[in-house]
Amino acid sequence: MNTRPIRFFFRGQIQEVRALPPTTSVLRWLRESADACGSKEGCAEGDCGACTVLVGELDAQERLQLRNLNACIQFLPMLDGKALFTVEDLGSSRQLNPVQQALVDCHGSQCGFCTPGFAMTLQALYESHQAAGTRPSRQQLADGLAGNLCRCTGYRPILDAGEQMFERPVQRLDTSAAEAALRQLREDAPLAYEAFDPAQQGPRQFLAPRSLEDLAALRQQWPQSRLLAGATDIGLWVNKQHRDVGTLISTLQVPALRELRAEPWHDGQPGLWIGAAASLEDAWSALVDRVPALRELWLRFASPPVRHAGTLGGNIANGSPIGDGAPALIALGAEIVLRLGAAQRRLPLQDFYLDYMKNALQPGEFVEALHLPLPGEDWQLRGYKIAKRYDSDISAVCAVFALRLAQGTVREARLVYGGMAGIVKRASQAEAALLGQAWDEHTLQAAVAALPQDFQPLSDLRASAAYRLQVAGNLLRRFWLETRTDSPLPAARSGIWWATQLGRDGQQPVTGAQP
Repeated sequence: MNTRPIRFFFRGQIQEVRALPPTTSVLRWLRESADACGSKEGCAEGDCGACTVLVGELDAQERLQLRNLNACIQFLPMLDGKALFTVEDLGSSRQLNPVQQALVDCHGSQCGFCTPGFAMTLQALYESHQAAGTRPSRQQLADGLAGNLCRCTGYRPILDAGEQMFERPVQRLDTSAAEAALRQLREDAPLAYEAFDPAQQGPRQFLAPRSLEDLAALRQQWPQSRLLAGATDIGLWVNKQHRDVGTLISTLQVPALRELRAEPWHDGQPGLWIGAAASLEDAWSALVDRVPALRELWLRFASPPVRHAGTLGGNIANGSPIGDGAPALIALGAEIVLRLGAAQRRLPLQDFYLDYMKNALQPGEFVEALHLPLPGEDWQLRGYKIAKRYDSDISAVCAVFALRLAQGTVREARLVYGGMAGIVKRASQAEAALLGQAWDEHTLQAAVAALPQDFQPLSDLRASAAYRLQVAGNLLRRFWLETRTDSPLPAARSGIWWATQLGRDGQQPVTGAQP
């Protein structure tokens, strides 16, 4: 196999990197090799945002699309063929750009450690809204900044700066040189990179095929290799656990795996195809565009930098019992599309998970896509997330419910929970209590009473077993309150807020789920 260096655009020119281990983080390269120390390391796990950078790719119109990512958990070879911008690419000390000047004028920096990351996220918001000709609301700014933490509690002035940066004359980043460089980099051969890793005392490879067929062939050739998508998990394995991840095969350069398209379901009803390498942000955006009831779950799913890097296919293949993607897709009746060489097979997603962190993948097989039917008007669907923190937190319980009703009677039911067992799973006994029954409080109480037959959850740092069971029942009650025919409640924006409010409707309030 012919290897070549990693090539990407940075500081006005194409950079070439050789000899560094494939798992070298972008942040480490910036600080130790590129003399670009504005990006800081706060957590090394993609939580705090102090290391935020902008990474650009050409879109279908040949324009540079910029997204804010966490440099601490992005591996350097993942930059191949892309453009990298850091806080040093903003204005200078002699002439600040609108983002920087707004942060100064609004006193948006206190200790200053997190400021470069906030500036880069604000720059990403500035660029996207200027390109669209829109102005974000204060809530949209807050949602966009969900992946940046300020330990000095300076959020109000930072949000003020986010509003004020649009009051100044427009000054966007000059991306013309980057666009020209990326067009040139497209002519490079697919990346095959190899370097000695001192930590593992041997060479390590990073491969980035550009076709589905090449990916399938490499996966069969090296069935023990590690497939890499957004590195939002694997980056932590390297940073925190110092694991040897072996040969890495990236899925991100395969266009077929990034497709999002309308794909009819087997019975001809509308459906959605989500390629396994489509980013979490793009996949959830396409899903919520068709199923608006899941919008709040999308906004609470990790942070924007994690959603920009990670993929929904990776989230599903990882199979964490507290992952928020699987409950939504199982509730929608999705199937998982698997590929081994040229052969393709499909499974109902609910059958993909066998046990804790065990799935039905065969050696050399990988996830190609997720395919799901879109619910009709006779379906009621909601998604809820309970966590200790409102933004960017792991769920204690995630629940997505889907009911098909006819004349007020339950004809189909999918009650899916994450955080209640070793895998994401449906509450089959509770579903049985609903089928064929009127969607009323008596039926609801029967379903809630059946939940202990479905789940015997564990106690851990996020919640006790008793708390999880109580929350599971309360979420189902909330679902009924929002979908009952008589005076339904409006869906609340915050799944954390309403978990403490259920006592108003005759149920003991759930305590401990504070934002």
